[in-house]
Amino acid sequence: MTAPLLQTQFPDLKLLGRGKVRDNYDLAGSLLIVSTDRISAFDHILPNGIPDKGKVLNQISIFWFEMTAGLVRNHLREHRVERFPEALRRHADVLRGRSALVTRLEMLPVECVVRGYLAGSGFKEYVKTGAVSGLKLPPGLKESSRLPEPLFTPSTKAVTGHDENIPLAKVADLVGRDTALKVRDLTLEIYRKGCEHAESHGIIIADTKFEFGRDRDGLVLADEVMTPDSSRFWPLPTYREGSAQPSLDKQYVRDYLESIRWDKNPPAPRLPDEIVEGTRRRYLDIFTRLTGRALE
Repeated sequence: MTAPLLQTQFPDLKLLGRGKVRDNYDLAGSLLIVSTDRISAFDHILPNGIPDKGKVLNQISIFWFEMTAGLVRNHLREHRVERFPEALRRHADVLRGRSALVTRLEMLPVECVVRGYLAGSGFKEYVKTGAVSGLKLPPGLKESSRLPEPLFTPSTKAVTGHDENIPLAKVADLVGRDTALKVRDLTLEIYRKGCEHAESHGIIIADTKFEFGRDRDGLVLADEVMTPDSSRFWPLPTYREGSAQPSLDKQYVRDYLESIRWDKNPPAPRLPDEIVEGTRRRYLDIFTRLTGRALE
């Protein structure tokens, strides 16, 4: 198993910033996004990464961008390193498989969350209130129950701390009513298409999130799409409502951190080797099963 790539260093390129997972570089009108092997949980970056994780995130997003291109434009310009500008090709060994050239956008200040099943914080809220994000649900639902219809449950994008769930009316205040309705409809449409494909390959997408930006021509799908970092993936053959489901995503790491009773304050604990390997195996498995491709 190769060592994880935790950070990129390209002195000849202009670094715009480092997110929890991605390093972003300015290319005068476009962006170079490099998906590293860093992993975060509970709003903290963990000290050790997951080998190949960045490649999975980058390549599974490209797969979904291609599949949903008929529904919505996306920010992807190029992902094949041999077609990158010459200044980038000298870094091909690092960039191959884990990078993309994308259009710079005005990003909307909203996380477009969609839930098809009752899990995680949504289930906890339902137990307390009978609703999720203020949307009333039928009584008697259980943990992992399939919802009558997928729910659009947007949240703010927190620079620090936790995202905050907000109603559609608040989204309208932030981005305008027409844009709010459009991102809601696109979120549900993309999710349904993703679920249809995933279920045909034995995978349930219980929930996920999307991000949208704007250019002069309107809304554009951006960032990552239906990855194991941004989604809850469950194996369909073993699905039974009434309890938590086996995870094929980052929940495996969260469950470990909960089991050691980490207080979710820094410093974040180091993951043991068996959790690193178990996470890597899950990410590679979900990639292969959803895309039918070998990891580049």
